[in-house]
Amino acid sequence: MTKEEIKRIEQQLCDMTAEFCHEHINEEYAHLCDKLIKKLGRKRDVPFQRGKPEIWAACVVYTIGSINFLFDKSFEPYIPPGIIHEHFGTKNTTVTTKASQIRKMLKLKHFDPEFSTGHMEDSNPLNDIVMIDGMLVPISSLPEDIQELVRYERSKGGK
Repeated sequence: MTKEEIKRIEQQLCDMTAEFCHEHINEEYAHLCDKLIKKLGRKRDVPFQRGKPEIWAACVVYTIGSINFLFDKSFEPYIPPGIIHEHFGTKNTTVTTKASQIRKMLKLKHFDPEFSTGHMEDSNPLNDIVMIDGMLVPISSLPEDIQELVRYERSKGGK
């Protein structure tokens, strides 16, 4: 498959996921799905070269949703996974299997810094923890000037 064909499929998947996200979820999810599709498109063995675009679009939405608790009623936004399958005409087992492969391939986990929603980034329990000499310490237990230094460094992208 040529690079042009891959880019065409990539764009088709971006359009499909954007339509779904705008209809059922929100703009932030559309952006994250777009980012995930483009990352998959840069892989040496592009996974969506084979298979139906509808299945891959559903898998991308499902992957982003699963690491951001989209299917948990106690979180906002919430949708049941069945809406994804119904919209794209896919089967649950196919989508969950391929979504699992995507998560494994890209080593995606909850609170992933690249693919988490803003709400997930803000609610990450590790935001209030810092490692000092190999020990995890709550930031609130540090002197105020050190707390400010940690927050400043993190705002610049430091860990």
